[in-house]
Amino acid sequence: MAPQDRIADGLDPATTVLLTVECQRGVVGPDSALPELAAVARASGALVNVARLVATAHEAGVQVVHAVAERRPDGRGASRNAHLFRIAERLPVQQLTGTLAVRIADPVPVGDGDLVVRRLHGLSPLAGTGVDALLRNIGCRTLVVTGVSANVAIPNAVFDAVNLGYTAVVPADAIAGVPADYTAAMVRHTLALVATVTTTEALVRDWRHPRRQH
Repeated sequence: MAPQDRIADGLDPATTVLLTVECQRGVVGPDSALPELAAVARASGALVNVARLVATAHEAGVQVVHAVAERRPDGRGASRNAHLFRIAERLPVQQLTGTLAVRIADPVPVGDGDLVVRRLHGLSPLAGTGVDALLRNIGCRTLVVTGVSANVAIPNAVFDAVNLGYTAVVPADAIAGVPADYTAAMVRHTLALVATVTTTEALVRDWRHPRRQH
């Protein structure tokens, strides 16, 4: 299923939120705990596309929410009920609260009006994090999901968004996973079944030249 060149009916900035997922230095930065994922996110252009979308969202008045995964130095409250969490505990770079690792990575801009939501547990940027309540208070109806990884957090975010009643939109060139070719397969065979798949260029065009909303 090919990405749509333009979103049907456009995306109303007043009811749309752009979500960046784990676009933090310790994940996609030069000193990443997951260097393969960081390399793919940068080489594929996904991180640059996230940055472009965030900058355009700021210009268009679209609310931006940055979802960050972190842990306390003592590990209190962190999940340990999956192999992934136990692996993360042993990585040389830890996503510790208050460190450079949990700052939003360049070149993604952070505006004064952006919301940064940090989670200490789980796999999803939405489930159990308070993001759902924030989105409803903002008046969100459509959630644009970007970032990493297409292996775990991105599909979690999309499924949770749909289950919570939001329309999910995924710019396929603004997400990344490993191996590099996995993302296209995930989008085609899974995300396209539940979300509107589009491109960074189509979203930028819609936000810069919005059509009349019905």
